[in-house]
Amino acid sequence: MWSVNDNCLTNEFEFENFQEALAFVNRIAELAEIRKHHPDIFIHDYRFVKISLTTHDAGNKISEKDVEMAPMIDALYTT
Repeated sequence: MWSVNDNCLTNEFEFENFQEALAFVNRIAELAEIRKHHPDIFIHDYRFVKISLTTHDAGNKISEKDVEMAPMIDALYTT
């Protein structure tokens, strides 16, 4: 579930293994390139991926770009 932390929308996703986590990150990277909006991505404990969305060119504040991208990332997690 997405939450607001330090002017970011954040969520953490859990996977069975590192390969699945990395594949998810790569799907997010493709989406980010298409939308020209790049989240901060952190893989930790080999199978957890934390995503932080903020709009850097809007003064590091949550913008419509972030609100729109969050459910798109969720859709990548379920597919």
